Amino acid sequence: MRIVEVGPRDGLQNEANTIPTEVKVAFVDALSATGVREVEVSSFVSPQWVPQLADAEDVFAKIKRPDGVIFSALVPNERGLERAEACGIDKVSLFTAASESFNQKNINATTDESIDRFRPVVAATDLTTRAYISTAFWCPYEGKIDPAAVVRVASRLTDLGVDELSVADTIGKASPADVRVLLDQLLPIAVPVALHFHDTYGMAIANALTAWKEYGIEVFDASAGGLGGCPYAPGASGNVATEDLVFALRASGATLDLAPRAFVEAAQIIEPHLGRPLESHLAKACRTE
Repeated sequence: MRIVEVGPRDGLQNEANTIPTEVKVAFVDALSATGVREVEVSSFVSPQWVPQLADAEDVFAKIKRPDGVIFSALVPNERGLERAEACGIDKVSLFTAASESFNQKNINATTDESIDRFRPVVAATDLTTRAYISTAFWCPYEGKIDPAAVVRVASRLTDLGVDELSVADTIGKASPADVRVLLDQLLPIAVPVALHFHDTYGMAIANALTAWKEYGIEVFDASAGGLGGCPYAPGASGNVATEDLVFALRASGATLDLAPRAFVEAAQIIEPHLGRPLESHLAKACRTE
């Protein structure tokens, strides 16, 4: 089983307070010391669009690189790829959505146009590539997403040569029933699938356990402290907290050599700079013990 820690990128990208570079570096270093196998460190999109991650080069230059940990980054286009590869990233992340409305709001492109932008990136790199399919269950603008739309996007990405898909419940509204309906249609046609759950409606853990126990999904994205959210998804709260997900999976019998408290401690590095407390279930439990 593999946890992809997305806190430093997906978790921080929409924070209003500017997080100092040295704090981000300490956060990444703490996460890479937990035993997690992959950390998504930053994004090489234009600083105009994501000013919080304008220091991507500096962060990559200063983090420790322990053996066995993959350090990835979000890459929007060929220029972003050049910047990312110059920093020595290990894996390329790409981004699209199953919802046309969400893509237009987020990246000012149709779904097909976003995938066409990936083509030269995938062709130009020898690195492993992962593609996010956002709004795979529900969209803040279109409501419930037809699984056929997700399958169509996944098929195009698979044909493009992407190595892994991360299928995202962007507004955290999916239920285990939604997960079953989508995976029944998606798994027969897709390359390896990871799942990326948000916990807006408190369903992320139930969804992850359903995907693992019933479908054998073994790759999940998560964010220490439950950091995250999306400005183009009104009302969406953060990603599922890594510590909560690890605790639930281990308690349910998964073989996962990670200590949940280590992610609570990593999140505490960021917490003083956010202007609010991080309220994962495990963090609350640790305060009362």
